[in-house]
Amino acid sequence: MKKSIELTRDIETLFGTRDENLHVLEDGLNINIDLRSDRIELEGAPRDVARAEQLFADYEHLRKAGHQFQNGDLSSMLRVVVGDPNATLRGLAEAGRQRSFGRRTVQPKSPNQRRYLEAIENHDMVFGVGPAGTGKTYLAVAMAISALLNKQVNRIILARPAVEAGERLGFLPGTLQEKIDPYLRPLYDALFDMLDPERVERYLEKNVIEIAPIAFMRGRTLNDSFVILDEAQNTTSEQMKMFVTRLGFNSKAVITGDVTQIDLPTARRSGLIEAVDILTGVNGLAFVHFDESDVVRHHLVQRIIRAYDEHKTRLAEQQLSLLEPKSAAPPAETNAAPRPASLPEPPEEPRLRN
Repeated sequence: MKKSIELTRDIETLFGTRDENLHVLEDGLNINIDLRSDRIELEGAPRDVARAEQLFADYEHLRKAGHQFQNGDLSSMLRVVVGDPNATLRGLAEAGRQRSFGRRTVQPKSPNQRRYLEAIENHDMVFGVGPAGTGKTYLAVAMAISALLNKQVNRIILARPAVEAGERLGFLPGTLQEKIDPYLRPLYDALFDMLDPERVERYLEKNVIEIAPIAFMRGRTLNDSFVILDEAQNTTSEQMKMFVTRLGFNSKAVITGDVTQIDLPTARRSGLIEAVDILTGVNGLAFVHFDESDVVRHHLVQRIIRAYDEHKTRLAEQQLSLLEPKSAAPPAETNAAPRPASLPEPPEEPRLRN
């Protein structure tokens, strides 16, 4: 099927640098896009061409409405649209505009990130599990700030287990808070990226935003709060059970973690893995799983994660092959009849002397 779309003013901003956005549409929708002097020609399956035509119409509507795309948001939205048949460019842009993330505009950059944000909006407890760089913590902090600024909650509580990757807290200089701060630095970074530094400091002083190790959660009931547990793969079973039972009235909890980066002693099972096994199917909870296609860091990070996954798969296959029992060789067949065990051996013949 072929379809022609008339070129309109400023439509070239949709194409991207070196037409990279058009390549995203061609690869994602399996269509051919041909740019002419006065029109755009689309060729492909009727359903795919219709989706592309709707996307161009959505972009024209947003442009006329004064919407401006920033920091690669358009390219990210296009990847979400081509990956999710139920997503539209207009719907993503307007949904992002409705949320207030402080001084930042945050848009989902993959279908899983979109499902993650929707799950946080619609559920009181959400588990985000996946590799590093997929935006699990950043998006959770963005949603927490949105809830705080819109007065849906009264405070934000950010927690992390103080488990070290090969280091010991006791050997670090300073007070307990100074020892803990380096492990909570990613949470501080996300806050300062979305809010003015003065506002962050004011919220921290008044405990509107509280950042603490998970051990400080024991015995508390968290009402009117947005609670985030980061690096949950390093919690023990007891810590995870303690955390998920802290939730009070009018509160939300988001638990994030990467099960491939567990720093617990080998004898301890990750509380995140156990919670996913136990709580799957519980009404009111949502689980969102990310993979390397959701990584929003440097493009090399996707390839590195994929290489580690492939290496892990090869090791598992090798170990499985070593555990398989080797089949015993069948006994050799002989034509000679076996001698009965009861028959005596024949006597030796006498030797003659000369």
